Amino acid sequence: MKIAYLLALCLFTKQSFCQQDKSPNIFIITTDGFRWQEIFNGADSTIMDNPRYVKDTALLKQMYWHKDTDERRKLLMPFIWKTLTKQGTIYGNRNYNNKVSVANPYRFSYAGYNEIFTGYADNAVITNSKKYNRNQTVLDFFYFLPEYKNNVAAFTSWNLFEYIFNKKESAIYLNSGYQTIAHDSLTATEILANGVQQHAVNNLLSTRNDMLTFVTAKEYIQTKHPKVVYIGFGETDEYAHSGKYDDYLQSAHLFDEYLAQLWYMVNKDPFYKNNTSFIITTDHGRGSKTNNWVRHDMFTKGSSNTWLLTLGPKFEARGEMKNNEEIFNDQLAQTIARLLGHEFTADHFVAEAISLQ
Repeated sequence: MKIAYLLALCLFTKQSFCQQDKSPNIFIITTDGFRWQEIFNGADSTIMDNPRYVKDTALLKQMYWHKDTDERRKLLMPFIWKTLTKQGTIYGNRNYNNKVSVANPYRFSYAGYNEIFTGYADNAVITNSKKYNRNQTVLDFFYFLPEYKNNVAAFTSWNLFEYIFNKKESAIYLNSGYQTIAHDSLTATEILANGVQQHAVNNLLSTRNDMLTFVTAKEYIQTKHPKVVYIGFGETDEYAHSGKYDDYLQSAHLFDEYLAQLWYMVNKDPFYKNNTSFIITTDHGRGSKTNNWVRHDMFTKGSSNTWLLTLGPKFEARGEMKNNEEIFNDQLAQTIARLLGHEFTADHFVAEAISLQ
């Protein structure tokens, strides 16, 4: 009778503990072009005080300024510095010579995301053009494994992920830019989000508002329970290129809030609880000075400087790393595969995994 009862639970209860015992889940989350300086030091006073980049310096300082670095970074990103650093690990504070870097020489987004997801810093990826990626992603690799088939989903603000993930050939679920949300059982929230995108957005070819990306991803996660999830936010980079440091900081603060909500969500959902890990990073850095922070390219110093956060049962909680070491973004694809118990193989080079345990 007990066995029959357990089988019935597995068949009819979507969030059963039977599912918890299966293969682990992974969330990969990025925010585009967000500097390590703001992660570890908080708001930069030299940029805050420049009227070229901030409309209301007094208000911005009221929100995000404190003379103490530890307190200042908590104001900007409270979840990361009050919760994640106690339960996870954060890499990339160059004040201690702890470095995370891109391996590709170009230091722009297509090359950066290709590197993260394929494990290959492909020198042939030289522009952000709408060209289908020839390299295999770790997301596609997982899609074709029995335990993850039909359980890989990606949600991105930037619309070029259709090309980065080669949607022409890829089978993963992808909702990118202001693309209409489409699957077999839309919820009321998803229908509303479609309506907002269709009727309240002036330029559907632009980078999607991060809040819409977050709502779209969260709703799908709660109803479909994919096991491998990627969420790519984009507003930090958009506002930086526009020279709007106030909006850049506000987008970073909201990103921190999205992380907090996602972490809370997985820890109250039996399907994900105690079996889901987060990898959080960025695709490139940007200029390190007041006169070049808006840019990132192979000629701008600081553009290769990134950071990495890890959280969840597959990781040892080590807090803020202060040892002298350097890891690279192209190591993340194999790292993700190893965390889920697999070896990522492709018809191109794949960088070795990072030792994060």
